[in-house]
Formats: sequence, structure tokens, C-alpha cells
Amino acid sequence: MSSQSTVIRVLCVDDHPLVRKGIAAILENQSDISLVGEAGNSREAIEAYGLVHPDVTLMDLHMPGADGIETTKLIIRQNPAARIIALTSYYGDNEIYRALKAGVRGYILKETVHSEVVRAIRTVHAGKLLVPAEITNRLNEHFPPVTLTKREIEVLQLAAQGLGNKEIGDQLGTTPSNAKMHLQNVYSKLGASDRTHALAISIRRGIIHLDP
Repeated sequence: MSSQSTVIRVLCVDDHPLVRKGIAAILENQSDISLVGEAGNSREAIEAYGLVHPDVTLMDLHMPGADGIETTKLIIRQNPAARIIALTSYYGDNEIYRALKAGVRGYILKETVHSEVVRAIRTVHAGKLLVPAEITNRLNEHFPPVTLTKREIEVLQLAAQGLGNKEIGDQLGTTPSNAKMHLQNVYSKLGASDRTHALAISIRRGIIHLDP
């Protein structure tokens, strides 16, 4: 490129240094793209964004503390024109809806990042939305999206850890019967027959995630 002003300035946010290193290696060979900052968590991402003002941000959705979706919301609240691409190993439909609702302009699966990241950066920088076909298909399978309350998701997450209704109630400062009621609501919304079925659906659709 003949003009420095045409170079797309990119911020990479991921809690795994090897992922950031891999993306840096890809981008260093692109004459029209420059990696201007890196961050490993939400706090660093917000600080880095304010310092470097990137044209495009690659945002890992799963980080310790505030996740990439919440971080995206915070950045866009302060910078409405921010162009953010979600970077994730997960692609449950509920997570996709949340990310798009938060304001991401693109979505890349980490297993395709080496072949897709350059095209994604250029596409989003050009003002276009980038949602790969496999993700669009996943959305079409589950439309309209299921909407669980924050408390229902908390109950599901605790149930996924093997806690019973009494233990869930203790954790959330409520009664076992209240925890059971929330689970019954979840079963109804997900079309699940029991707890195991609800957890399987929730994990597959990206409503909850099991810690690695």
C-alpha cells in the first residue's frame, strides 16, 4: 500500500499468548494490516483500545473475569463505531445471538482463524458484516433464539457442576423449591425432559460452558 492511512490497525484480545502470537505471525505478512496492540483480559482490552484506537478488534469471547461479550459491550458503549470481530472455539446459537446483539461485526471460529482472519479483518473494516455459513446455519436451526433469565442461567451453571436443588439454593441464597422452579422453567423453554437433557442442550447451544 502506498499510503500509511490505508493500513488497517488491529487490536488482538485473547487470554492465550500462543493464539495472539499466531495471529501476529499471520498479520505481519500483510502489507495493508498492522497489529498495533494485544491484550489478555477485559481490563487490558479496554485500556489498549483507549490507547491505540484500532480500526478492527479481534475479541476472544471466553476469558477469565469479564468475557468477550461483556467487554465488547463496554468498548462499544464508549466507542459506538468500534468494529469488533468475535474470536471463539464455541458456536452455540445462544452465544452467537449474544455476541451479535452486543455489537460484533464478525464471527471467526478459532479452528479456521489461519484461513479466515485476514479476510474477516478486511471485510469488517469495509463496513460489512461477516458471519460464516456454518454459523448462519446454526442460527437458522434455532430461530427464534431461546431467552433464559440471568438467574435461570446461574441455576443451570450450578446444576452443571453437579449440585442438587438444596445446594443450588444455598449458593444463590434461595430455597430448594425456588431452584427447582427455575429448572422447571428452563426445561419448558428448552423443550428438555429432565436435568441431564437440559444441560446437554444448554452446552450444545452455548448457553452455558463447562470449564476446561
